[in-house]
Amino acid sequence: MATSKEFAEYVCDQLMAAGNVSCRKMFGEYGVYLDEKIVGLICDNQFFLKKTEVGRSMIEEHLTTVEEGLPYPGAKPQFLIESLDDREWLGELLQASYQELPMPKPKKKKK
Repeated sequence: MATSKEFAEYVCDQLMAAGNVSCRKMFGEYGVYLDEKIVGLICDNQFFLKKTEVGRSMIEEHLTTVEEGLPYPGAKPQFLIESLDDREWLGELLQASYQELPMPKPKKKKK
């Protein structure tokens, strides 16, 4: 089941406390970007955050249990964030995770 546009917009709206957040459609689902760095995915109307150590500790501190899931078959496990109500905490979580994630590789120039 593909993610609805409305759910993707809702998730992005809830994450705006982090800063320049955007969602881009990718293969029927959505990538979540913070300042041009991908930080998560929205698949099957669920929000997945890329795994980082700081993310794990913040989730454990706030929610006590860390849930992981696969956004799509063959994907690496990511944090499944089911509670999207606390916008301030979500913003802090995204910012902290962003700092730990690598920068995207530069795109190759077309010949």
